[in-house]
Amino acid sequence: MKILLTGANGYIGMRLLPRLLALGHEVICAVRDEKRLSVEKDVREQIKVVEIDFLEDIDKSKIPKDIDAAYYLIHSMTSSIDDFDEKEAITAKSFNEYLSDTNIKQVVYLSGIVNEKKLSKHLSSRKNVEDILYQGNFDLTVLRAGIIVGSGSSSFEIIRDLGEKLPFMITPKWVLTKSQPIAIRDIINFLTGVLGNQKTYDQSFDIGGPDVLTYKEMLHKYAEVRGFKNWILTVPIMTPKLSSYWLYFVTSTSYKLAINLVDSMKMEVVAKDDKLQQLLGLKTHSYEQAIEMAFKKIEQNLVLSSWKDSIVSGQISDDLEKYIQVPKYGVLKDEKRLPIKNESAVLDNIWRIGGEQGWYYGNRLWKIRGFLDKLNGGPGLRRGRTHPDKIFPGDALDFWRVLLADKKAKRLLLFAEMRMPGEAWLEFKIDEHNVLHQTATFRPKGLRGRLYWYSILPFHYFIFGGMIKNLSKT
Repeated sequence: MKILLTGANGYIGMRLLPRLLALGHEVICAVRDEKRLSVEKDVREQIKVVEIDFLEDIDKSKIPKDIDAAYYLIHSMTSSIDDFDEKEAITAKSFNEYLSDTNIKQVVYLSGIVNEKKLSKHLSSRKNVEDILYQGNFDLTVLRAGIIVGSGSSSFEIIRDLGEKLPFMITPKWVLTKSQPIAIRDIINFLTGVLGNQKTYDQSFDIGGPDVLTYKEMLHKYAEVRGFKNWILTVPIMTPKLSSYWLYFVTSTSYKLAINLVDSMKMEVVAKDDKLQQLLGLKTHSYEQAIEMAFKKIEQNLVLSSWKDSIVSGQISDDLEKYIQVPKYGVLKDEKRLPIKNESAVLDNIWRIGGEQGWYYGNRLWKIRGFLDKLNGGPGLRRGRTHPDKIFPGDALDFWRVLLADKKAKRLLLFAEMRMPGEAWLEFKIDEHNVLHQTATFRPKGLRGRLYWYSILPFHYFIFGGMIKNLSKT
């Protein structure tokens, strides 16, 4: 089948793409920025990529008319607090319009469980998108899922942060809300299982794992799987806003995502039946099994995607292309050069920078800077990096965003997403004479920006000097 995969660079899309290719389908990936599609060269050669922003003007010529099916995996929950529901409605209507002149037969939409009478803004928006998609000229299959547990998923990473960092927790009362977690592996099985299955056309199905648990029980079971104990005290006095700040400071989530998650965590997300599971003959994994599978992927460095690499997990939410030209005028720079002997080994060092590896010098100072950034509303260092030795444009790298990662050109360019009175770039490049160039560029905003730069200049002397020396070691 010829399949259109929207949201191809998202958490679910990156997991679904290799499965669709393995099943022999022809896949067209719809993304806003082709450069941000984080796939290996062999995968890129098997797919077609089209650049489409469903919030912009419609150009129907971008989508082939002979597609058979499409996956709708677009959502805007992490992009804003106030108007994400409006954006999601516009996107769904635009999607219908794009497909109106094609020969498409089926669209598969991954939504959320919406069985309560009063829904959160997030779940209400998902239901509204479902209603809009039902108006399209295709047969719609809707899969309504609870929280997804898998390496790199926002739900799993939040539980992981809370479980690993806080043996004792004072928590808001929403931790007593019931949910039905489902393993990412089961999500992919359901998504591929309904493809082309006419028994699922024009129907909505709840999907979940075998366990119905409160968030408190999920935290306890996480600790059991990991081999330690935790203690949780629930108090009724934490408001949604306080709860959002609590999640934001303790976990790696962004504040925009935290406030939308807390709003939804007050709603029970429990499947009303397992009709689709019976229809497809699928057996789902328990919550404990989902955690164990996630850690196997982490331990083997096989995490395919992470919500942290979403562009909206940081401070910039527009086109990265506008930042890729490092400014030359009106900027302050820290430039360092060092001859190297082993180009390949130094490139490997550069490609491992950040995350668990650290920044090669002054890691404690980097952590302090990350903590201060978190206090100031920035991402801090908690996002880490998805892969230990692979970098793709658009990836999150602690409190940086990867703009360019070209090993053939021997160049890595990062843009700072930490809170500061200006804009900053950090570049590593090896020239034709085997000289490593390390350049920090800062474009200050007014006098405050210049004062900021000169106040941290002494730290730059030691940190950047030590960093380039250690990067050059082989």
